[in-house]
Amino acid sequence: RSSDLLRSIMATVLLLFWARAHRIALFGRDGTLAAGIGAGLLFAFEFVLIYGGLAYTNASRMSVFVYLAPPLTAVGLHLFVPGERLRALQWVGVLVAFGGLVLAFSEGFYSGLHTWVGDLCGFAAALLWAATTVLIRATNLARATATKTLFYQLAVSAAVLPFASFAMNEPGIRNINAVVLASLAYQAVLVAFASYLAWFWLLTRYYAARLSVLSFLTPLFGMVFGVAFLSEPLSAHFALAALLIATGIALVNLRR
Repeated sequence: RSSDLLRSIMATVLLLFWARAHRIALFGRDGTLAAGIGAGLLFAFEFVLIYGGLAYTNASRMSVFVYLAPPLTAVGLHLFVPGERLRALQWVGVLVAFGGLVLAFSEGFYSGLHTWVGDLCGFAAALLWAATTVLIRATNLARATATKTLFYQLAVSAAVLPFASFAMNEPGIRNINAVVLASLAYQAVLVAFASYLAWFWLLTRYYAARLSVLSFLTPLFGMVFGVAFLSEPLSAHFALAALLIATGIALVNLRR
C-alpha cells in the first residue's frame, strides 16, 4: 500500500496538470461529489484487498478471483442500467470467456495451499471493481468527464491509503534504487494516469459490460509476455483458454 499511495499521489498531480492544460473543470458543482467519493473509496479498498490478499494466496489464484469482476459488472449493469442489458447469447459469451480465464489459471487451483483468506480477498476486490463500474454508469458520473472521474478515485485513494498502510503496520519503502524508482514511475505515469484515464474515457462512450469483457485479456497478455520475454513454456491449457476467451468476446460484442 505504501507504493500504491505514492503512485496515487503522483498520478493525481499529473492529472491536475492535464486538467489545467486542457482546461477541464474538476471542482465545479455538477452533482457528482457523493458518487465520486463513493467510487474513490471502492477504488482504494479494492487495491487494499488485492495487495493484502497476496500475503495469503499466490498471484495466479488472485488473478482468477479478481477477474470475476467483468461478469459481476455485467450482472450489476443488467440490474441497474437498463441501457446495458445483455441478451442471452451475450451472457453465454461472458460465461465462455470467464471459463477460458479459469482454465488459463487452473494450475493455481492445485497448489495444495490453504489460501482461502487470500481467495476471499480477491473475490471481494472483484466485487468492488464491479461496483465501481456500475456506480459510474448508474449515477451522474456517467455524464462527467473521464478526467474528473479518475480524479475522484486517485484523490480519495491517496487520502485513504495512508490509514490502510498504518492499520496494516507496513514499514514503507526502505531501499530506494533505480529499479524501484523506474517501477514507481511506470505505475504512476503509464498505469494510474494514462491507462486509467483512457479506460474512463472509454466508459463514457461505449457499453461498460462489453468493455469489461475485454479485460479478460489482461492476465493473458501477462502470460504472452512471459513466453516472449521470460522464455516461459506455452501450454495447451493456454492455447485453449485463449480460444475460449476470443470466442466469448466475439459473442458479447455481436450486434443485434
